[in-house]
Amino acid sequence: MLINLIPDFLAVLDAEDRFAAYLEYFERHRALLTAYWDNYVLEPSGPHFEEVVRSTVAADRSDLHQLLATTDVVALARETEEKVRTLLDVDVNYDIVLMVGVGAANAGELVVAGRGVAFVCLEHFTGITNPDTQALGLDPELIPLWLAHEITHVIRYTSPGSQSSMRALVAESGGYYSYWETGRQATLRELLVNEGLAVQVSRAVSPGHAAWEYFGFARRQYARIREVEPVLQRAATRDFDRAALGLRLRYLSGGMSDEARTVERVVLPERAGYFLGARLVEPAIAARGFAWSVRASAEEVMAAAEPMLERPRLTIVS
Repeated sequence: MLINLIPDFLAVLDAEDRFAAYLEYFERHRALLTAYWDNYVLEPSGPHFEEVVRSTVAADRSDLHQLLATTDVVALARETEEKVRTLLDVDVNYDIVLMVGVGAANAGELVVAGRGVAFVCLEHFTGITNPDTQALGLDPELIPLWLAHEITHVIRYTSPGSQSSMRALVAESGGYYSYWETGRQATLRELLVNEGLAVQVSRAVSPGHAAWEYFGFARRQYARIREVEPVLQRAATRDFDRAALGLRLRYLSGGMSDEARTVERVVLPERAGYFLGARLVEPAIAARGFAWSVRASAEEVMAAAEPMLERPRLTIVS
């Protein structure tokens, strides 16, 4: 189901007391927004929460209004969902949420009460960087790319046919996805496969973008990752069977120190694991297709990639 929270957020901006209006908006969508804040921002209570809310509702939103005036974001979302449904033979219900966030993730995945949620935060897709909102200035044409990426996660976490350990971890948590807890409990193999599959689905659903855009990289960052690929591959291979939040942060997150990302005296670029994951899942997709691969266990997906790990470089279609 498509859930469009944009009108509700615009109503907050039109209110006389924007702060109070945001708190009312939060209460109306508490389950969803609590999951968003817990996973991607901070605990939604206390002085820091209030500080972020006040900054959010006071920000200049002329870029957002321009986006909404020139782009049919609802149509983009519906078209993307249809393409993903066909590609992945979708067999579970989930929600797509269009929203304005608080400058955190540009898009993400959630599971709330057993139901998957793929969301995009439109402040990041106005094509204009905005220091007031921490907006990334991404082109609106990238909305389908990121939405397809997040829907892939949702299918892997909730499909009844999924053999992913992520699905099991979500189920064990009462049908709730936690970035932090799955980061502690899922092996690096699962985490890399999980992101790699999402990247490859986004390539299939929204082709034609620059290679680095599918990873959320800048061009120079993408080039650097390709340079250090052998080191990245060796380091990650040693950690495949380990589960630790630090591994998720090292290979798949931004904001980590150079020291935390250093292996073999090489500082790995941030989020380099997205690149490696996309390479590792390609053989399984070529052999068994997208629908099977997205639901397969990480071990099954990686079995197809084992011969490639012996080579100095892997290959991928950009």
